[in-house]
Order: sequence, then structure tokens, then C-alpha cells
Amino acid sequence: MDAMQWTLEQMRYFEAAVAAGSFSGAARRLGRAQSVVSTSIGLLEAEFGVELFDRSRRSAVLTEAGKVMHLEACELLRQAERLQLRAQLLSEAPEAQLTLALDEALPYLAISKLVKELAARYPALELVMLNATASEVAQYVEQQQADVAFHFDRGPISPVLEQQHIGSVAQGVFVAKGHAMAHGQEVSRNELTRYRQLIMDSDLNREHAFSPAVWFSDSFYSIAEMVADELGWAILPLNIANYDNYKGFLQEVPCPALALSRLPVRRLSIHGKKLSETSLWLTTRLAELLLDGPRG
Repeated sequence: MDAMQWTLEQMRYFEAAVAAGSFSGAARRLGRAQSVVSTSIGLLEAEFGVELFDRSRRSAVLTEAGKVMHLEACELLRQAERLQLRAQLLSEAPEAQLTLALDEALPYLAISKLVKELAARYPALELVMLNATASEVAQYVEQQQADVAFHFDRGPISPVLEQQHIGSVAQGVFVAKGHAMAHGQEVSRNELTRYRQLIMDSDLNREHAFSPAVWFSDSFYSIAEMVADELGWAILPLNIANYDNYKGFLQEVPCPALALSRLPVRRLSIHGKKLSETSLWLTTRLAELLLDGPRG
């Protein structure tokens, strides 16, 4: 079979004639002479070996074969546009693909908005998202399974990583609605020591332990579930405690003596590796979203 000789320009003339309803209309839309459009479509028909338009009509009416070929032409033009967008991405940014690791406990609304804006800003980007615990997302970057990660600061990081703090999220002390401390009054540090504390830490780190009885978990969601099951009290990010799944089961307990600071959020990347334009934009935008977000 001989190689096809048709061009994308002919496909655009074909699509324009169908959209305009006439060759003259297509010519005006494209800024070309009508003879150019007519000749181009005639050559296309010769190449395909089928008539695309019914020449007995004054308007550009498709034949049955023309209807089928028009669908194929439209799809081809869409593919060409996607190819052009991908080429544009490659010319404007260092990567065509980005693997992003996200702490599963980060505020959902901020992350949701971030991803939607990412899709609009870089439409040809191929994105891989890895959602895991704070410690796991750090490992993804360290093992170079992810280009960049955002997570809650859980302490020292590997020497192969570098960090940038970008914002913070409010946190508080929470108990189950039926817990003895759910009396609506302030509690003291001494009162907290009477009950089991549930701590978000996979390394059994007692730095944040205020009670002699502690349980550990590597997931804030797991901690929230245990608090709801009246297994103890915990310090939780407000965005986790306010999720619909826990809202009716958890109660914040004011404890001024703890003077809880906001839980910092940081970006992780390989030390010395130059960050792409996309990664830098994600960093700046997530910092803005965390700043603009509600107290939780």
C-alpha cells in the first residue's frame, strides 16, 4: 500500500468546511481563498478514494463515507492538539511527568484545589500521585520513587533529603464524645495523664507523650478512629478531626497548659537536585492554600 500523502492542513480544511456548512464559509473562517479550500478537499478525496461531500447540493453536505471520515478527522485533530501541548510542556518545563507524594493527612480541600489548578496550568503533564503516611512519603523521595513530597513535619529527615517549610495546620486535643474528659471544661495536663494517649509516630518516639500510658500509630486516620472508639485521647490536626467520618464522634478538649503550636507542613526533595518549574509552582501554591485555609 502506498504511503498516505494527506496533511493536517487538509484535515483542518475538511473540518472547517463541515463546521461552516460551505467551502466559502470555511475559506472565510480560515482566511484562505475558496479555491484553496476546494482544491485541498478535492485532493483529500482523491487520496482517500471516496467522496466526502455531496456535490449536488449547494451547501457542504457530507456523504455517508464523509460522515465516517469526519469523525476520524476530528479525532486526529484532537490528537494533534494533545501532541502540540505535550511538546509545549517539554519546551517550557523540565519534565513531562511528575510523581508527587502526599501525606494522606494533609487538608483535603487544599490538596483538592491544588490538583485541580495543576491540571489547568499543565494540561499535558502526566501526573503520578502517591498518598501515604508522613514517614512513607519521605521514603518515596529518598528512594527516588517520587520527585517531590509534601507532608506534616514529623522530625529529622535523611541526610539525602532537603526540606522547605511551607505552612502549618492547627491542631488540638480530642476525645470521644463519651470520654470522661468530654465535659466541656478546660482540662489540665495532670488530668490528661490519667488517660491513655494515642500518638502519631511510627518510631515509638515519646517526645510528645504527656501520659504514662501510650499507644502509637503511623496514621492520623488510625489515631482518629481509636479516639472515636474511646481508646484514649490524642492531639490531631483539626482538618482530620473535622472530617465528616469523625465529626459526630470527636470532641475538642481545651487544654491551655499544653500551648499547642501549629503542625508544620514541609516539602521534601533530593538534596542538591534542581526542582522543576512544576514542583516550584506546587510549593508556592500549596503554601498559599494553607495560609488562606480555615482554622482547621
